[in-house]
Amino acid sequence: MRPQANRWVMAAAVLCWIAAARLAGQGQTAAGAPPYAPADIAFGARLYAAQCSTCHAPTGDGVGGVDLRSGKFRNASTDQTLALVIQNGIPGTGMNGFRLTVGERDGIIAYLRNMNTFDPAAVKMGVAARGRAVVETKNCLRCHRIEGEGSRVGPDLSDIGAVRSAGSLQRSLVDPVSQMMPINRPVRAVTKDGRTITGRRLNEDTYTVQLIDDQERLLSLTKADLREYAVLTTSPMPSYKDLTADELADLIAYLLSLKG
Repeated sequence: MRPQANRWVMAAAVLCWIAAARLAGQGQTAAGAPPYAPADIAFGARLYAAQCSTCHAPTGDGVGGVDLRSGKFRNASTDQTLALVIQNGIPGTGMNGFRLTVGERDGIIAYLRNMNTFDPAAVKMGVAARGRAVVETKNCLRCHRIEGEGSRVGPDLSDIGAVRSAGSLQRSLVDPVSQMMPINRPVRAVTKDGRTITGRRLNEDTYTVQLIDDQERLLSLTKADLREYAVLTTSPMPSYKDLTADELADLIAYLLSLKG
């Protein structure tokens, strides 16, 4: 009976594996290719024109045997391997590696994946200088700091263009809650003597939490001394979905230019 029982167990395991594989395949089919934000594609198009078109041509077929518009690459079947090719190049060929920020790399990948359908005339290309003016008129420095100027209540944006993609920045501006980073979430604490403290979380462990309060003071609180402590799920940053398309494009272009 024991060998027969083992065979049943093995058969059940194989059936479960097959079912899981089919479900995974169905999920991939339903999900399709990963989405690429229009802002990332547009940013990538600008980078491609500046960094890649000299060899590959604006049409993507400037190198013999390579047609970037086809969306098929001999040395890169996934976005991860394509990122490695962009970063490291291809030894023994004229393809050199490029030192790009994460946002720049993701932008070029988004553009390459959509090169055959991208219409530059349909996309607003922002101007960084005008984006700086948007920062000033919308009083962004009342909460944020840029290159030594502004408040420390919100995250410092001096290097935001080196760590965030165009699409991520666009989502942050239109729907701030969707892009809240865990370490920068707003918190509310009430001490045992009834004092309420609000601020932006900088660090936290089992016993303490460090934050910067709304008066720009750095505080370290011991959780045992608190009556209440909560990490808030709403962002103090307002949505800028009412910006015009030109203003939004200009603001994103300016933020992308900030690389520390």
